[in-house]
Amino acid sequence: MNIIDEKKLISFSKQKNKYLSSPPFPNIYFENFFNQKFLEEVLKEFPDLNKKTETVKFDDINQLKNASIGEDLLGIKTKRLIHYLHSEPFLSFLTDLTGIENLLPDPTLSGGGYHEIKQGGYLKIHADFNRHPKYGLDRRLNLLIYLNKSWDDSFGGHFELWDKKMKNCVKKIPPNFNNVALFSTTSDSYHGHPNPLKCPKNRSRKSIALYYYTNGRPEKEKIKLLEDHTTIFRARENDTNKNKIEEYLTNKKKKERKNKIFNSTLSFIKLIVPPLIILGFKKITKQ
Repeated sequence: MNIIDEKKLISFSKQKNKYLSSPPFPNIYFENFFNQKFLEEVLKEFPDLNKKTETVKFDDINQLKNASIGEDLLGIKTKRLIHYLHSEPFLSFLTDLTGIENLLPDPTLSGGGYHEIKQGGYLKIHADFNRHPKYGLDRRLNLLIYLNKSWDDSFGGHFELWDKKMKNCVKKIPPNFNNVALFSTTSDSYHGHPNPLKCPKNRSRKSIALYYYTNGRPEKEKIKLLEDHTTIFRARENDTNKNKIEEYLTNKKKKERKNKIFNSTLSFIKLIVPPLIILGFKKITKQ
């Protein structure tokens, strides 16, 4: 069974101008992207992440969701899908569509794979981590596959894209089955699913996320002091917990800045002092 019709993929790849010109940052979404029957087989393999131990369970002021880790929970059809999305033909499609050359997939699925949000769950508006935690590559592109059949608009869960000043939601993408969203990842490409999900208890918002990288990024995409960061959450004007979200972000930045200073100082010390003194320095600074 084919994963996607090649003629359809070629027609999608010719929408580069639409991708690059879509506000608030380069993005696009397609309906009925994959072979319908094949994706239904992928959906059948999707586990209840809340009942699995091999997952990351996010539960804080900015997110309430579950995600898989690596390929451990992926079914056979899902692995086939992801391996195809990591292949040279699909990488060429992504380059034709986005203009981003030398894209690399992430075999570790760091932060990617299965994502599931249940009733009351959410993911506040944010910009993603911009460097791969293991390889140090620059994160350039997100691909989201939605797996929600017969999804009612009243459930919510639309994927929102916000402007850089966090004043307006510029686009909403429904998480309907076989919808695929693509967007360029920078330090101010703000997006998320910020409102608590209103689906029935026996339903959930299911998706598969893949991220693509390059070795370096254009200078115009770089933001001073944000060359290497984790997820940056941003508050909306009408968020009732706005101050807490901003405080969360501020404390996170302070911690990251402290770690950078510590690591830089330690690297310098390693050049000039014996190992035993370095161990003592680590113990003192971490007290």
